[in-house]
Amino acid sequence: MRGRLEAVCVSGADLLPLPGRRPSRSGIDKKAVEGRVAVGELGLDGDVQVNRKYHGGEGQAVYAYAQEDADWWVAELDRELPAGRFGENLRLSGIDVTGALLGERWRIGTALFEVTAPRIPCANFARFWDDVPHLVKRFTVRGASGAYLRVLETGDVGAGDVIEVVLRPDHGVSTGLAFRAFTTEQRRLPELTPALAFLPVKDQPRIAAKIEARAGSRL
Repeated sequence: MRGRLEAVCVSGADLLPLPGRRPSRSGIDKKAVEGRVAVGELGLDGDVQVNRKYHGGEGQAVYAYAQEDADWWVAELDRELPAGRFGENLRLSGIDVTGALLGERWRIGTALFEVTAPRIPCANFARFWDDVPHLVKRFTVRGASGAYLRVLETGDVGAGDVIEVVLRPDHGVSTGLAFRAFTTEQRRLPELTPALAFLPVKDQPRIAAKIEARAGSRL
């Protein structure tokens, strides 16, 4: 399976408005950049990750979103949605991101990435799209969450790079399944067990406990 990297996006730490409160800093507002971009162990050169408790780290170093999914939202909202509008670092095409398996590995440019988890929409995501009513609910129902990636081999990437799927596990746990298990279909959490080791390391104990509790409730 091969795809194409359409754009590489990074951000500073911009202020997002908070009604009735002080604005908060966020790195969600990403813009496409030209040329080659260095990929380090914890993300792209020049990209700011503000709240490391919930964003960034080894298992959320890079966020990828599919052009095909962005096109669906373009039609749904009747507006242009340039690369970076979903807070993604990599806008790509030709890859089924929702169907990508946790632990799936992608060679892009000279870097190697591993799919770790779906993106769960947060309050900053909703504020960034403050003119779209019920965005988090609509994004969740749609179920095309994009994928977080860890960096297995550092290197550099640039728009136009070929994306090659170099390894695909046989456990069958996709980002789409994981997203539904984390959100609207939590009864399916035990189905994530074969892919638990591919999730971000910081999240594994919490998810394992939820899986155990859900599995125990079936007894």
